[in-house]
Amino acid sequence: MRVGMMTREYPPEVYGGAGVHVTELTRFMRNIVEVDVHCMGAPRDEEGVFVHGVDPALEKANPAIKTLSTGLRMAEAANNVDVVHSHTWYAGLGGHLAARLHGIPHVATAHSLEPHRPWKREQLGGGYDISSWSEKNAMEYADGVIAVSAKMKEAILDAYPRIDENRIHVVLNGIDTELWQPRPTFEEAENSVLCELGVDPDRPIVAFVGRITHQKGVEHLVKAAHEFDDGVQLVLCAGAPDTPAIADRISTLVKELQAEREGVYWVQEMLPKPKLQEILSAADVFVCPSIYEPLGIVNLEAMACSTAVVASDVGGIPEVVVDGETGILVHWDEHDEASFQHDLASAVNQIATDQQRARGFGAAGLTRAKEKFSWERIAQETVDVYRSLI
Repeated sequence: MRVGMMTREYPPEVYGGAGVHVTELTRFMRNIVEVDVHCMGAPRDEEGVFVHGVDPALEKANPAIKTLSTGLRMAEAANNVDVVHSHTWYAGLGGHLAARLHGIPHVATAHSLEPHRPWKREQLGGGYDISSWSEKNAMEYADGVIAVSAKMKEAILDAYPRIDENRIHVVLNGIDTELWQPRPTFEEAENSVLCELGVDPDRPIVAFVGRITHQKGVEHLVKAAHEFDDGVQLVLCAGAPDTPAIADRISTLVKELQAEREGVYWVQEMLPKPKLQEILSAADVFVCPSIYEPLGIVNLEAMACSTAVVASDVGGIPEVVVDGETGILVHWDEHDEASFQHDLASAVNQIATDQQRARGFGAAGLTRAKEKFSWERIAQETVDVYRSLI
């Protein structure tokens, strides 16, 4: 069997959870079947990876229109595969048309849903209606839909009630615990990022890793940090803002926080994995304040580094973080953001100031990541979905 994997993101251009998912899924799936990757961006020299660019005549068009033009090229190129698998609306049109053009099944993975992210209109303008159409079209006509959590399956049926529930398969995201594991920190780490930042190894450390976007809840974390106990440090690995407006807003909030308390470190560039792993391993608490999250691979990455997690209870996060066992879940209420921020700070303080509890949550999280979220299992389950359609 040869699979045509269609995606916007693929190494070295990986920006979020969907890109991580495609990267790891492809790597482990290649032990079972042949996989061609059809992606976007800069040229790659990896065998079996094909890059598709924007139609030159559309270089000045709306970004959503430009993206759809790459889908036409993907569909034409995937003429030698047995099944095509698209990820996110960016590649949905390519998967849909390839299936029609070449008479093969189309599987679409839902990493997130446009109808449940209305704030994207601020980023895309009229392009949001186009991205929403592309996703709806891909999901409703796909031969099989993969949801990355049970909660995401419910969300798909809510957003697209025309989809037959039997066509939706739950295949969780995963983590490679050989790649993600506790790493040396501070003086023991090579080129220690924590030493470069000036983080104090003798004081509690709270970490965040994610993009600056409404969805990830960065603003809520920065506001909550005003209530962190004295001595608690915050290492904020947050970059790639969706819009200049949100970048300015977060910048202002971080500066206000830094003026009020010591130990606030903001890393805006994308760090390589070893440095991220050092930060996660050193942290007493990893915080995921997302207001929308289909699953949340970043929580798995923290757990694999044996770090306790404080996270919102949205989407598929409760399927990863077990409240009271691997961390603490905080209820998100869009009508009472102040209470969410207060409760977030309270949960952080409970763990950051109790080393024994932090270590216990971290050890339980590492065990859960190893036992429940292996990419070998996920790759096999995905191939099983393909075989059920061919």
